Amino acid sequence: MIQAAQLLLSLSILIVLHEMGHFLPARWFKIRVEKFYLFFDPWFSLWKKKKGDTEYGIGWLPLGGYVKISGMVDESMDKAQMAKPPEPWEFRSKPAWQRLIVMIGGVTVNLLLGIAIYIGVLFVWGLDYLPIENSPYGLVPSKTMQEFGVQPGDRLLTVDGVKPESLQQAAKQILINDAKKLELDRNGSKVLVVLPEDIEERSLGVEEKVLLSERIPFYVGGFTDQSNGEKAGLQVGDRIVAVDSVPTPMFDQFTGYLKDKKNVQVQVHVERAGQPVALPVQVNDEGFIGVKTMASYDSLVARGHAYHIETKKYGFLESFPAGISFGLEKLNDYVSSLKLLFTKSGAKQVGGFGSMGSMFPDEWDWQSFWMLTAFISIILAFMNILPIPALDGGHVVFLLYEMVARKPAPQRVMEVAQMVGMVLLLGLLLFANGNDVIKGLTGKF
Repeated sequence: MIQAAQLLLSLSILIVLHEMGHFLPARWFKIRVEKFYLFFDPWFSLWKKKKGDTEYGIGWLPLGGYVKISGMVDESMDKAQMAKPPEPWEFRSKPAWQRLIVMIGGVTVNLLLGIAIYIGVLFVWGLDYLPIENSPYGLVPSKTMQEFGVQPGDRLLTVDGVKPESLQQAAKQILINDAKKLELDRNGSKVLVVLPEDIEERSLGVEEKVLLSERIPFYVGGFTDQSNGEKAGLQVGDRIVAVDSVPTPMFDQFTGYLKDKKNVQVQVHVERAGQPVALPVQVNDEGFIGVKTMASYDSLVARGHAYHIETKKYGFLESFPAGISFGLEKLNDYVSSLKLLFTKSGAKQVGGFGSMGSMFPDEWDWQSFWMLTAFISIILAFMNILPIPALDGGHVVFLLYEMVARKPAPQRVMEVAQMVGMVLLLGLLLFANGNDVIKGLTGKF
């Protein structure tokens, strides 16, 4: 519910401001705006109020929002209005350059809003990250990365000859920027691992969410409901050091051992207040003992481990160029990542509202909320400017054609293009949210 609430608030902010980007230029150019709606209102609306020529309202279908501009071919497909002679207050009566400004207003607002939010986040909170050197036990590679030579406990030195700040940055270099050469420190010796050209598709094919993560010692941080571990006597703060006779001081070692012990009772050895304790624990049919959370980085630091989170701080003036650079970098990363959608594995990763909601934390965190809102805003800016009929970019294409040819595109062509675009968008919406349903049913969110 907390994730859903954050998603709803985020989208509401972005939709209202996006539509405001169309609404205000239209009013400046004395174009009549008939409706301004948050969410869609087929058949009925949750709330509406008429003020001047505009009906403001909230629809019941939270799939977006819209402004209905007089004299414009849009999703309303109001052919009766378009069949009449143009009126002075209509969109089609205005010069092409004014109509172009109205159409790109929403995209412009989303792009500038995303960058503005990043500027604010950098100024208020800065950027947190865990430097590679602050992960003393090395890394945990995904199954795919292990197949090509990266081993648990390796320490990452460089990616394509450049030292990354964090493992997350390294993974981005691999997945988005086509980095293939990893220089590793393995027990004091340097090792070079060369990844295959299709590492991205291989990883997506097995639905790996993380390529590289920090290797951490396993301290119990909490329990699930009906936890077998808690019933057996495990306590928050215990450090698990071995199972049966196998040393498992690291979290990945522990989980790796248990995956082959489903429905079996094991002997879990822990350190508690400096004393060894052994407990018999029943492993469930999924290979877990019901430990819900691990210790946080801060608590690991308090226990003497070197997991110090670094924060890049920015002054008020510094935050402006840094926020602009960060926002444009995010836009570039997103555009670069779209190449993955044109693979069989990548298409399966397309998600709808469920996937978007799962990006938000399950506890309310304003820093995370604003970072994700900024990212979604930049995505909306890019997606809306694509030259697809029914999107802002589709309207821009017709306007550019008119400005070059010095005559508008045929009305019928614009109507057909609008309908085709709406069908394409509806199909994509169904496909994306269908993927979410499948992920939800299979527990792969």
